[in-house]
Amino acid sequence: MLIKILVGGLLIFMVFNLFKAMMIMLKNEPDSPPMSKFIGRRLIASAVIIVLILLAVATGLITPNPRPY
Repeated sequence: MLIKILVGGLLIFMVFNLFKAMMIMLKNEPDSPPMSKFIGRRLIASAVIIVLILLAVATGLITPNPRPY
């Protein structure tokens, strides 16, 4: 259950950073932080999600679906 909460929280964090980057791109102000900062956070969050899922499958915390249909 904890793994699902962490993955869900990281997905919300990714969407939040995506919208922050979009707002910076639309405002186009010279004193705003660089858009790549938020895109980089989104990339790191997706890498953490993949590693977290792989570790959870390897340790047996979650089990993949045995039949795809």
